[in-house]
Amino acid sequence: MAAPSETFISVDVESAGPYPGRYSLLSIGACLVTNPEQGIYLELKPINRESTDSSLQVSQLSLETLKKTGKKPADAMKQFADWLHQVAPSSKSRPVMVAFNAPYDWAFIDHYFQEYLGENPFGHAAIDIKAFYMGMVGCAWEETSMIYLSPRFLKGQQLPHNALADARLQADLFRKLLAQSRREKVKGK
Repeated sequence: MAAPSETFISVDVESAGPYPGRYSLLSIGACLVTNPEQGIYLELKPINRESTDSSLQVSQLSLETLKKTGKKPADAMKQFADWLHQVAPSSKSRPVMVAFNAPYDWAFIDHYFQEYLGENPFGHAAIDIKAFYMGMVGCAWEETSMIYLSPRFLKGQQLPHNALADARLQADLFRKLLAQSRREKVKGK
């Protein structure tokens, strides 16, 4: 699937709003694309009270609850970085973030890594599943939504907006897209 020097990591986040800095990262789910059961789930303390109703409704997370039960952002990002180094040791492999609508997830992950650890273990390596699919089949951007992809690749399953569950479904989707892409590449030769 990946080159020996790459480890694809499916990542999903839930947040208190549309962009980092003003809005808090509330949860992170990540798993190996090749082995989705090997994953991590973290809930974070909010950095402030800023939120949008739609974001909190989607995630079903509570700022009040996370204020009490969430990990401090620095501790959560350290734990996430340690997990990444464990599953993709820098001496053997480089982690590559994979996400469904990666610009959104990437913005929060990169901001929080930079803010709390001073570096992002992913570097600048991220793959957007939607863009990958669009390039693979030549469809319109509108046709990259789960409304189209889930019936075709995930037996109709929708993302439940739990970061780890979403990361696992995204890993399944990406594995299937990679397999299809490789089959078509072989046919084209």
